[in-house]
Amino acid sequence: MASSQRGASVGFALPFDGYESPTEDNQPGFFFGPTPTHSGATTPARISISAATQNVTTVTFLERAHPRLHRLQRQQHARQPPSPPSRDPSPDGYQSSIGPSNLDSVLDEEKGSSSRKVGLKDRIACYQWTFFTMTMATGGLASVLHGLVYQAEWVNGFGVFFCLLNIVLFLTNCVLLSMRFYLRPGSLTKSFTDQVESLFIPAFFVSIAVILINICQFGVPHCGVWLLKTLQILFWIYTGLSAVASAGLYLILWSTLIFPIHMMTPTWVFPAYPLMLTAPFACNLIAAASATGRIDVLYAPAVALSAVATQGTGCLISLMISAAFIYRLMTQKLPRDFQRPGVFISIGPYAFTAGSLAQLGAEARTILPANFLDTQNSADIIKIISILVALWFWGLSMWFFLVSMGSLWKYLHTGKGMPFQMTWWSFVFPNTALVTATEIMGNIFESRGLQLFGCAMTIALVIAWIAIFATMVACIKQKKLLWPKSKS
Repeated sequence: MASSQRGASVGFALPFDGYESPTEDNQPGFFFGPTPTHSGATTPARISISAATQNVTTVTFLERAHPRLHRLQRQQHARQPPSPPSRDPSPDGYQSSIGPSNLDSVLDEEKGSSSRKVGLKDRIACYQWTFFTMTMATGGLASVLHGLVYQAEWVNGFGVFFCLLNIVLFLTNCVLLSMRFYLRPGSLTKSFTDQVESLFIPAFFVSIAVILINICQFGVPHCGVWLLKTLQILFWIYTGLSAVASAGLYLILWSTLIFPIHMMTPTWVFPAYPLMLTAPFACNLIAAASATGRIDVLYAPAVALSAVATQGTGCLISLMISAAFIYRLMTQKLPRDFQRPGVFISIGPYAFTAGSLAQLGAEARTILPANFLDTQNSADIIKIISILVALWFWGLSMWFFLVSMGSLWKYLHTGKGMPFQMTWWSFVFPNTALVTATEIMGNIFESRGLQLFGCAMTIALVIAWIAIFATMVACIKQKKLLWPKSKS
């Protein structure tokens, strides 16, 4: 009887709502399986384990209490013909047994899915929001080439090339993604509730901001006043859109999905990224107007102050998420292979903020009116404070750059490959912000070392962009990308 009680206690001691700390080899399927429930309802898997434990307990008790009776029952059960497998689902909605007919149906389904020819429409249906990370990186590279201190005609030509290529890639992404939503009705709404794809929807808005920044850099010097006025209107539209998009996307994620802390990556900050492109947009808009002698066309103080407000909001959100990321690293180690490129995303928020604050601060006398806030020499005070705060954020972004590069030592040391995903573009885009901030710091402090360092990093970014683009094209050709995944 004591054995029965011990067996029963073992059967019912399984924690129905407990939590086991995950490890590198034991990760719950939050990203590839159903979302766990927090209600008191037990899952079928746990019920079957508990029921099996109770059956073992009952058999053990019968064997010890009535061994002769139990042997007779086993002999009688052996003489009975085997019962056909049940096809009725269990009360929990799962199939109670798998018979030959079930196995045949599974094999037939796999054979049919593998033999079905995958056409162009099927491949287009695999297009995702993550492809906008490519346009983020391409436009960012054009911006870096524009900001190089060592300018030449061929450098400017490369910048224009990447600017135009980025527009073509952006339009291609829009067309193919729209075709996906048309070919697969309901996929648009599902993309907002997918735990992986939903985080990359803001890449669409960031790509728009990058294109507008490139137009400020390469278009304003060759066009009339109408372009400056148009860009100022687009700035206000983008600022409002970025705030609404950021808050709206976070609300959708918080109300429909669960993101456990042990699976956290810096991609959580992506919904705040549109906010952090407002200050770079304002900087380049004001710089273009000042360089062409048309600063009076803009209402520069309003543009600059609103950009600082939205940029600060995005940066503070990123700072809080970075704290959660460091906690995750301390408790769960570095992310897994397919998540490792996302570590570089942590560089972007502080690099964008550093470059923008330093550039706006350097132009404080041009932007702000005399006796701003009824304070004498207010422009000089704001300039000093802005540059010092920018130094803090630049140092933080450099630290995250070192951490991100160190996380790749595993692959360089062992020669182990990393599966290609569109998140590989994270190797380029956040670092474009870091290079731009470094170049701005070098110009402000007249540091030749920082300027040379920025040029060296620019060359590395161009090489990285070419390598990633070639790998992406090869994966598409080899059916590793834009190819339906098997349900098995």
